[in-house]
Amino acid sequence: MTHTVFTPLTLPNGATLPNRLAKAAMEENMAATGHLPGDDIFQLYKTWSAGGTGLLITGNVMVDHRAMTGPGGIALEADTPLEPFKRWAQAGAQNGTKIWMQINHPGRQVYAAMGGQVLSPSDISLDMGKHSKLFAKPSPMTEAEIQDLIQRFVTTAARAVEAGFNGIQIHAAHGYLLSQFLSPLTNKRSDQWGGCLENRARLLYEVVKAVKQALPKDIAITVKLNSADFQRGGFDSQDALAVVKALGDLQVDLVELSGGSYESPAMQGNTADGRTLDREAYFLEFAKDIAKQAPMPIMTTGGIVRLPVAQNVLDEGVDMVGIGRALAFSPDLPAVWKTSPDAIATLPDVKWKDKTMAAIATMAITKRQLQRMGKGKAPKSNLSPLISLISDQVRLKKLTKIYRQRYAKG
Repeated sequence: MTHTVFTPLTLPNGATLPNRLAKAAMEENMAATGHLPGDDIFQLYKTWSAGGTGLLITGNVMVDHRAMTGPGGIALEADTPLEPFKRWAQAGAQNGTKIWMQINHPGRQVYAAMGGQVLSPSDISLDMGKHSKLFAKPSPMTEAEIQDLIQRFVTTAARAVEAGFNGIQIHAAHGYLLSQFLSPLTNKRSDQWGGCLENRARLLYEVVKAVKQALPKDIAITVKLNSADFQRGGFDSQDALAVVKALGDLQVDLVELSGGSYESPAMQGNTADGRTLDREAYFLEFAKDIAKQAPMPIMTTGGIVRLPVAQNVLDEGVDMVGIGRALAFSPDLPAVWKTSPDAIATLPDVKWKDKTMAAIATMAITKRQLQRMGKGKAPKSNLSPLISLISDQVRLKKLTKIYRQRYAKG
């Protein structure tokens, strides 16, 4: 039976998603004071839940405020006030939409300007060429820090469910901490957490088991995983398939396949190992092969702006279509597709020579759209990459100063 993007999907735990379209996680960097969701986030998610997407996956929520991917990030810990998170869950769960919280720890992908903790399996610094100094050198994690981390994932997941989120996505992709453990390039450990794939994946499996044990059966427990790191010698598609099969044994409800890291931003269509990705549905080649053998539904994300491409993802045997940036520029794209199947979301195409700066400018334009929607305004398609980059840097500088002051006070 051929499914359309508007066919519901029932997950292994019995929960049903209203259609096959998901808003993939995009880092909003729009937290209110104290790393909490505020009015801007509520308005943004109301806009998306009115736009016809069946599932909204939040931008990454940190399990530890001492290690943030950005100064405007949201953190949910044991003593965090829960009321703002309840409002966030309500804002995203209108019109039958489901909302899952993506939970994460950045590991070594923490900007040096932020201060804070920089942890990783090993002391391998980010190699960003001339931009490497933007990031601090990480400390290898101790056994106590690893056990604390597992507990933090459980705490954040349990509190998200208490707030009303329908599911949890554990972020093990894009070069963040769990992804660092998976990759032989960043994990040089010789204990039970390093070496062979089974050991490198152990932390992910332990987090999944602990979260699964702590949550009710009707809550979706899902994982975001790289189909590959797109770096020579890194985590590859064979590794990804082995991990997906093992996650099936742990009864994970869905795996989203993406790719890349800060060093190789494949999630924006650029790779460090020279491999060319499709213009849309970047990771479909990998996802369709894994989906054939996966014991749970597979979702893939990456540059999708057209309905025929979204439909092709399903036709290739993948169960769910993740859409990211297109929903920052056309938040009601799924609803539009119902009546205008030829509609295309227009994304910025920053063609600067410096790939790192082009990727940061692209993210800055996208973030400005999210900020506009958070204020109840419509997205704007013709924002200048340079002005967006400068205004985002100024904004982040201010937020970083506030973060450092708060951090110094403990």
